[in-house]
Amino acid sequence: MHRLAIEPLVLIVVVGVISHLIEKPTFAQDGVGSTADTITITGDGPTDLQISDRIANIYSQLDQLSDIEVSVEAGVVALSGNVSNESQADRALFLAGRVEGVVTVEDSIERVLDVQGNVAPLVDQFRADIDRWLRAIPLILLAIAVFVVIALIGHLLSKWAALWKRLTPNPFLSEIVTQAVRVIAIVLGLVVALSLLGATTLMGTILGGAGVIGLTVGFAVRDTMENYISSIMLSLRQPFRANEHVVINDQEGRVVRLTSRATVLMTLDGNHLRIPNAVVFKAVILNYTRNPDRRFHFELGIDAEDDPLAAIETGLEAIRRLDFILTTPKSDAVINAVGDSNILISFYGWINQAQTDFTKARSLAILAAKSALEENGFTLPEPIYRLRFDQLPAGLSDADSSAGISATVASETEENSNAQQDSTSTRLSADDAAHFDVEPDTDIEDRVNSERVESTEEDLLDPNRPVE
Repeated sequence: MHRLAIEPLVLIVVVGVISHLIEKPTFAQDGVGSTADTITITGDGPTDLQISDRIANIYSQLDQLSDIEVSVEAGVVALSGNVSNESQADRALFLAGRVEGVVTVEDSIERVLDVQGNVAPLVDQFRADIDRWLRAIPLILLAIAVFVVIALIGHLLSKWAALWKRLTPNPFLSEIVTQAVRVIAIVLGLVVALSLLGATTLMGTILGGAGVIGLTVGFAVRDTMENYISSIMLSLRQPFRANEHVVINDQEGRVVRLTSRATVLMTLDGNHLRIPNAVVFKAVILNYTRNPDRRFHFELGIDAEDDPLAAIETGLEAIRRLDFILTTPKSDAVINAVGDSNILISFYGWINQAQTDFTKARSLAILAAKSALEENGFTLPEPIYRLRFDQLPAGLSDADSSAGISATVASETEENSNAQQDSTSTRLSADDAAHFDVEPDTDIEDRVNSERVESTEEDLLDPNRPVE
């Protein structure tokens, strides 16, 4: 990327330098420095004859103006004769107007536009330019040689990997420093080369144009630059380590690697997820791995007629009997809400994620608390439905309707009773929950470790860097 950006700049500089060396200053054509200069006449004072002779002598020294005739009366100069083109006529008028004592200049010059008169000066100019090119070649070669030597030294310094790794242990910053050394060497070589050629003004113009172009490009790629700067900041102050379980905004997974463009996660479904570093740098990050102790909670409802304090004690006793529940911090429970027909109780418990799977532990804790409440006579309310019969079908009396509803209710009551008996006979007890396997699932973790070993993609995660 840097090479593609620098080579056109070098080409522009070379062309500009050559143009600077072969360009002739404007005053060399006229023989004067500026329009403010006046051509003086020696003697007591300029007379018409002196003015005429002075202008004629000037024209005689210039081949293109030698055919112009001059006459002066009362300080008014009248020019006549032939010139090849408009530029030569303007030159003649300009020179006459600068002579001391001239009041005004009358233009009677004829522009013949002949081929020889217009081509010959162009050929002479071309020959002069070729001559200047030939004289400038040794100086240009010397400047190019100086530029190449300085650029080569910068390139060799940028390849000194051991030095930059010692100064900047972070590999990403080390790469940035090496590129910066290379660019600085090229710029320094250009400055020295242009100084040898006497084209420092051209260098200022080029740098000014490069600044404008840089601003334009900066606005065009500001998102890319923001992502690039975010990558630098994340590599310096890393918010996570490899294989840590994190949630970045609403994206959850284990960290695979941090690249110069994105943070790669492996979701809990085993898929790769790339998040731009600009998003990661500004995101809210939740790290589950940093602290192994983690609290879970769930809600259970009991009948409004039951004693909630007794229910809390019963549920907590069942939860605390589970081997994977930590004693410190201790489990707890609170009454969360009181409804029309039930009381909601929130239970809380702590586990060590390094030894226990969070989802399995929470699931078994729910099972243990629910089974303990049911075994001790607490009722877990079920939804209640109210049926209304505002209109009866034709031919159906109120007595028939009441009898049918009673029979239906009796049948449903009997079915619910049988279902509850079957459920009670197959229900797991609170002690049964302790025998289930709650070891953490390491499949995603193993996949991440395997990929980090086998992959050749860059990784800016450094265990030696501080973690915020």
